[in-house]
Amino acid sequence: MNMSKGSWMGRASGVLHSLLHPRRKECLLCKKRGHLQGDAFGLCHACFTRIPWIRRVLCPICGRGENCTDCLRRGQAYFSSSRSAVRYDDTMKELLARYKYRGDERLKSVIGHMMVHAYGLLQADDGPNGSKKIANDTLELFTYVPISERRLLERGFNQAEQMAVELGRRVGLPVMPLLLRSKHTDKQSFKKRSERLGDLQHVFEVSTSCAELVKSTSRSSFIIYVVDDVYTTGSTMNQCAKVLKESFPAEVFGLTWAR
Repeated sequence: MNMSKGSWMGRASGVLHSLLHPRRKECLLCKKRGHLQGDAFGLCHACFTRIPWIRRVLCPICGRGENCTDCLRRGQAYFSSSRSAVRYDDTMKELLARYKYRGDERLKSVIGHMMVHAYGLLQADDGPNGSKKIANDTLELFTYVPISERRLLERGFNQAEQMAVELGRRVGLPVMPLLLRSKHTDKQSFKKRSERLGDLQHVFEVSTSCAELVKSTSRSSFIIYVVDDVYTTGSTMNQCAKVLKESFPAEVFGLTWAR
């Protein structure tokens, strides 16, 4: 195809302009148009710098960045440890509300990318890859906290599942729906710690079909990371880990977006 000198120069000029002056995009949080901090996050510089990352872990069990009484009061922990990416401050509460309750599913990529930080914290300390080598016949995988059918109909998606899928894609580990929710419970965030513990008894069970599929891999042991959005008292994580350890020769770790 013949191209005139003028048209070729015009196209070359357009490409050069796009390289020197990248197109301004809309920030996923503040919706302002500007140069983003990075395409993976989709956030402007101002919004990116407001992320309250957890960088210093004080509680070795739940990963909290301050002194923790919940872990001291827990009778028995079925998960080895849990790590979270960010502190659950007002900015993060608004972010989760937009995603979880107002259905802005574009934010799953932002939150999924944040979750990589939580995974990194777990690997950096006494987690599965931190201080000991994983045996060759051990299978690592992600699962997630399930929601009830009623909640799924209301919301249209399970945020924990989407987070697990995003995280699994980024770090290269499989995601399996190992857990089922056998009954609906009211929102745990409005309840006292004692009420949470009572509500979560016999709520979770292992999916028989998924368990058989995982066990068919003929691995002798498993490392299972349970993904959820917010770690509050750890009651949900502990119950999920208890059920998993009853069905698998597994070490269970928690990974949540916020603490």
